[in-house]
Amino acid sequence: MAKRGKKYRQALEKLDPAKEYSLEEASQLVKEISYEGFDASVDLDIRLGVDPRHADQMVRGTVSLPHGTGKDVRVLALVSPAKQDEAKEAGADHVGLDDYIEKLQEGWTDIDVIVATPDVMGKIGKLGKVLGPRGLMPNPKSGTVTMDVADAVKQVKAGQIDFRVDKYGILHTSIGKVSFQPDQIKENAEAFLKTVIRMKPASSKGIYLRSISMSSTMGPSIPLNKGSVA
Repeated sequence: MAKRGKKYRQALEKLDPAKEYSLEEASQLVKEISYEGFDASVDLDIRLGVDPRHADQMVRGTVSLPHGTGKDVRVLALVSPAKQDEAKEAGADHVGLDDYIEKLQEGWTDIDVIVATPDVMGKIGKLGKVLGPRGLMPNPKSGTVTMDVADAVKQVKAGQIDFRVDKYGILHTSIGKVSFQPDQIKENAEAFLKTVIRMKPASSKGIYLRSISMSSTMGPSIPLNKGSVA
């Protein structure tokens, strides 16, 4: 096991190994023990009592964080000419279709989210090997395939995030930055957790929220008391 650095060990000393923290406590503590020399992300990791191998236990959705993510999200709108002005006015960073499909095929992925209309998905489908591994493929379930392009772009820009449980039953997402105020971190975390709880599959038996932790990008994990968030 790799030896932890001095700053990490100093941050770890501020945690009580026998304690599970309330969401309010963790939202303050994550700022105090962050030692990165940049505005680190605040992350949540949730281990769920689901088996993602079964389609009826897949937990996937979107949530709009009340205080945004703290990140300038770069949006590409792949839409027909009739929708391009709408996408530009809504704030999309890049707008087009065939020209950008060609750029993507050549390996360009300097974007965070792609929004598309259903009528162009036939063209975008061939980019699966490029976009899929990077989590960039538009999907109706995440609200990124829609005829209401303006609303989709605005939602993403405002802090809407897409989440999906991995094959181990774990959800990992960023819910803000350490530069946020503690109450902003708490409220963003609450919005995300309430959405996850609401999406509990009917076929999921036993304990749904098995463990929850909060951390900064390189900082130690703060275990949360599930009773303070459920």
